[in-house]
Amino acid sequence: MDLLGVIVIAAVTAVGGGTLRDLLLDRHPVFWMSDPLYLTVILVVAVVTMVYVRWRRPPLRALAVADAFGLGLFTISGAQIAEHAGMSALIVILLATMTAVAGGVLRDVLSAEVPLILRRDIYATAAVCGAAVYLLAQHLALSEATQVVTGVSVVVALRLSAIVWGLQLPVVTPRSGET
Repeated sequence: MDLLGVIVIAAVTAVGGGTLRDLLLDRHPVFWMSDPLYLTVILVVAVVTMVYVRWRRPPLRALAVADAFGLGLFTISGAQIAEHAGMSALIVILLATMTAVAGGVLRDVLSAEVPLILRRDIYATAAVCGAAVYLLAQHLALSEATQVVTGVSVVVALRLSAIVWGLQLPVVTPRSGET
């Protein structure tokens, strides 16, 4: 991709899930429209990354770890926003997961790849579990900081475990040869 393509993909990935969440919650303006710092950071990071990868190989392990932490943070921030909008627990979990993974789905679709969450990787599943544990921690009346740390930690632990040990979800395949 050229520089514009990299910037577009970076922006869609970074704000896609939160944008969809905000639209579904009828939150206006959408979060990144009310604070242009989001787009500034995306632009700067995309350009710096593009320059970096021209001379150095991307540190894939470090990126996987950073992505796991990002997944956890986006999950719990999405859960908090859905909660503040008065959503039920199930909707909080769904919107938290959507916040965390929808940007990546949009990126994959625009890049003509099968979205990560539709493959065997434990990715969206980690977000679902982390959001559910976050809500459980609330139900147990743990402190807000403990709720957040616990929810993020579950997401990160599940995602990193999947990466390190190659854990995957089972695939449903129909039995062949029978009619």
